[in-house]
This record gives sequence, C-alpha cells and structure tokens, in this order.
Amino acid sequence: MGAADDEGGEGGHARTKKSPGAFRTISEVADDLHIPQHVLRFWETKFPLVKPLKRGGGRRYYRPDDIALLRRISDLLYIQGYTIKGVQRLLREGGGQLAEDIPPASAAERAAAAAERHPPADPELPIPGLKTEPPARPATARPAPRARPGEAAAETEVGRLRALLADTLAELEALRALL
Repeated sequence: MGAADDEGGEGGHARTKKSPGAFRTISEVADDLHIPQHVLRFWETKFPLVKPLKRGGGRRYYRPDDIALLRRISDLLYIQGYTIKGVQRLLREGGGQLAEDIPPASAAERAAAAAERHPPADPELPIPGLKTEPPARPATARPAPRARPGEAAAETEVGRLRALLADTLAELEALRALL
C-alpha cells in the first residue's frame, strides 16, 4: 500500500481518518459540506473571515474554525434562505461571529436569495434596424407580374439586410478606430 493510498490519493480510495484538529484540503471540505470547490473559493472573496492557509502552489488548508464557519454560512444560505449580502450583514452585526440562534430569513430575503441563485435570463438585445417579425404585406398587394411570388420581397429583404450589415460594419470600424 503506497503513500497515496494512505492519504486517499486519486482513484477513489477511502481516506484515512484525520484527527478533529487536523487541517483539511479544499477537496475534503467540499466533500464534507457537499459544496463544489469553486463555491468555496468564491466564498473566500465574499467572506473575509474565511482565510484558509495557502501553501506552495496555492494549495488551501482549512482549519477546524474555517470549516465550522463554512458550515454555518452554508446553512444560512442554503437552508435558512439568506442572501450573501444577508450573511455578510449578520457577520458585521455579530462582530465577525454567526450566532447559532439566527432566525430563518424573512420572505423578502428568501425571494432575493432565490433570485440570486437563479437570475433571470438575459433579454435578447435588439439589433437596430432588424425586424423580428416578417414585414406585413397588405392583403391587396400583388407581386409584380413577371416576378415569381415572394421573389421580389425576398430580394428587397436581402438588400435591406445587406445595407444594415454595411452600416453595422461601418459603425464597428469607427469604434475600432477609437480604440
């Protein structure tokens, strides 16, 4: 059995049990809290109290107090329904501590947290001059006698789109010149 097997290594081997006071890696903390590693890194930027030790190569080691704080933040965000700003406010009001008896978030806070987790989709930005619906044709309009039905309208639309693209290209070139 190699050293990698003793420490859990890669390949899904069971990790040996660490003492309660031992430092944990980000993967161990992520597995323990059921939170992706990138979320833990993000929380470091939002909660200054979360400061794992960083060793060579940027490897993070979390102290037991860091893990307890992360567990409490996770509970407030995912169970109690607070937003990140709400938890930041609780930390400020608590002097850097999160009390165990914090009540669940208000309805407004829960709604804000839901919006924070699932932001509305970005609306499509309109392209100036581009119609999203086909041009309406009067009921009495007839195509030119020699043109096939729809051919003249298609050529007109193609011409309009080419002119629009040429205008857009000119605007982009002007912007590029400004840069």
